[in-house]
Amino acid sequence: MSTTDASTTETATTSIWLDLLGSGAGERFYDVKGVRTRVIEAGSPDLPALVLIHGTGGHAETYCRNMGPLSKHFRVLALDLPGHGFTDRPAEAPDVAGYAQHVVDLLDTLGIERAHVSGESLGGMVSAWVGIAHPDRVNKIVMNTGTLARPNAAGQAQLDDLEQRTLALRDNGVTREGTRHRMNWLVADPSRMTDEMVECRLRIYSQDGMLDSVARIMSSVVGMLRGDHGDEFMAPGVLKSLAAPTLVLWTEDNPGQTTELAEQVSADIPNGRFEVLTDCAHWPQFERPDVFNQTHLEFLLED
Repeated sequence: MSTTDASTTETATTSIWLDLLGSGAGERFYDVKGVRTRVIEAGSPDLPALVLIHGTGGHAETYCRNMGPLSKHFRVLALDLPGHGFTDRPAEAPDVAGYAQHVVDLLDTLGIERAHVSGESLGGMVSAWVGIAHPDRVNKIVMNTGTLARPNAAGQAQLDDLEQRTLALRDNGVTREGTRHRMNWLVADPSRMTDEMVECRLRIYSQDGMLDSVARIMSSVVGMLRGDHGDEFMAPGVLKSLAAPTLVLWTEDNPGQTTELAEQVSADIPNGRFEVLTDCAHWPQFERPDVFNQTHLEFLLED
């Protein structure tokens, strides 16, 4: 394990789209086997592809502080998973394999043979499953604050808390205050959760039926981690089947799954490494973008 210190100087961000200036970023919609899928793209189509996958209840803007720097080296594709953002919402919550298949179907739609895949939280689990179930479609994997392992009791209690914050939004109505309360769970310092990001999430959650979808997916994911279902994804030693070079990127303050647990299960990855970022929680890509981006570039560009 290595620990990356958080002493890097960062510049205050004033706008999601200011972060994307000059990257060629744009919002596009693709028909992915009948699922209208929203993708924010940046970088030249001639560059190697890098798919970025958000967590439960998230959306592509999760990576607004990363796409610009990463797009200098990659064709970056940050998607809204089914049931999230502005992508079509299925009647039932997909499982990890279903999300992984959708990522592969997106690659097929875009004519991309292989890609790097990096995911946060649920996106980390999906990234790992893409590598396990579709090894011929990936180059390298990054699992960011999400891994294929069930938490301890304290971690499960934190995940249950996030589920309750989500259900409260569904049951009591989507408000700016309630949306911020949910999003503050993601960061070590709530002052870092910008008004603009809260407003972005609020507008997404205000779509008709959106909170029903998010709550359904949240309960499914938390239930899987609790042990209600999904044993095939949480089986001890499952990461031994992940052959691609893999970086597990964790934080000292990640809620839900401890650093110790993450490091223990990461040891199963045949070609894996484990790094810990300081002074951030569940969203290191947003709280510590400079060090997050540099860590990605060092890993993904390494021969």
